[in-house]
Amino acid sequence: MNASRLTLPALTALLLLPTFQPGATAETVKDREGAVRGDKAALAQDARWLYNEIDHGFTQAKQSGKPLLVVLRCVPCLACMGMDASVLNSKDLAPLLDQFVCVRVINANALDLRRFQFDYDLSFSALFFHGDGTLYARFGSWRHQKNSQETDTAGFRQALEGVLRLHRAYPANKAELAGKQPGPTPFESPLEIPGLVGKYGRELDWGGKVVQSCVHCHMIGDALRTHARNQGQPVPEEWIYPQPQPETIGLRLAPDRAATVAAVLPNSPAAAAGLQSGDDLLTLAGQPVVSMADVSWVLHRTANTAVLPITYLRSGTSKTARLELPAQWRYRSDISRRVGTWGMRAMALGGLQLVDLTDDERRDRKLPTDTLALLILHAGEYGNHAAAKKAGFQKGDVIVELDGSRSRATESEWIGRLLRDHRPGESLPARVLRGDQQIDLRLPMQ
Repeated sequence: MNASRLTLPALTALLLLPTFQPGATAETVKDREGAVRGDKAALAQDARWLYNEIDHGFTQAKQSGKPLLVVLRCVPCLACMGMDASVLNSKDLAPLLDQFVCVRVINANALDLRRFQFDYDLSFSALFFHGDGTLYARFGSWRHQKNSQETDTAGFRQALEGVLRLHRAYPANKAELAGKQPGPTPFESPLEIPGLVGKYGRELDWGGKVVQSCVHCHMIGDALRTHARNQGQPVPEEWIYPQPQPETIGLRLAPDRAATVAAVLPNSPAAAAGLQSGDDLLTLAGQPVVSMADVSWVLHRTANTAVLPITYLRSGTSKTARLELPAQWRYRSDISRRVGTWGMRAMALGGLQLVDLTDDERRDRKLPTDTLALLILHAGEYGNHAAAKKAGFQKGDVIVELDGSRSRATESEWIGRLLRDHRPGESLPARVLRGDQQIDLRLPMQ
């Protein structure tokens, strides 16, 4: 297939060919190089999409008076393929997209981190701006991230509509948007972060191996965590648990809506605040909410203990509540599916991938339901991911005691604890069950 002559449907077919390499961090398309080149061939001259031209996009937004939509897409990643294809091809979305200046960005090499702060672990993200640089909203879907064949764009449509409402109200609503703006950052560009500096250029190497020249978005979080670790500092908790999903505070939002509550988890901050299924979130911490990613951004920028004011609609009536977040609420985040967690597994777990045994699995193994029982799903074999295996840990072992604790906790909780409390070079006492044997080992920190 000639990538230089790909149409959008042909490109979509090429992208939906998966492959997974042992030890890889994410499922990718079969021909990564062909996918990237095909994406450019199909879209570089597209009438709607400006290709990797962010500055040009801002210029056009200023001149046209339209809001700016910037889609960031990791082309080789299989995740979100279905949604990406729908956004590119859907005739239903076209009238809405026509009201935006649209930019497609496929690499993070030259991103201005003072402006582009979002969930770097998603392979499809969108940010919406006024032409003057004011950020209106973010969009990102973990539903699509988990299912590459998911094509529904109802939530994205509602985000587009919500941004257009914000745009029409601008600049009278600028104060309400203040909390959505990016926070301080120690590096202005990914290419300034140690670990990436000197390895990549600002532009992709279209004349050579283009995929290897690309800074993927998840590399930003990886590099920031590694930099803190190498400096002998605790990894900031907002980078261990970045952009927390709403479930972290007990909110399950409907994927086909902007921010409608589908369910409230029991014994959660959301339940204590009195939120109910069917409530439509309007603002959180004073910020207008037009997507799930807007909720995650508020949580990302929230302190470890906080009270967040919330407004919502219930049966057409506006109501207010207060979300009280307890100490260490971030530790409830489930980071097990994040690409960025693989690097943290090397730092904190010596390359182990762990899962908390269910109550039924514990009963089958005659283990208590309230104590530690983390099954080793995977023990890395290469580089710093092999440290735990070299220390004697094996796939199939069940960790029943770690660092003196036998309390039940998830892998996500343990990664946070270990990165906060321990430094590279330490080794922690651990006890594992291997068949009927209990074995004492030492888990290396890196």
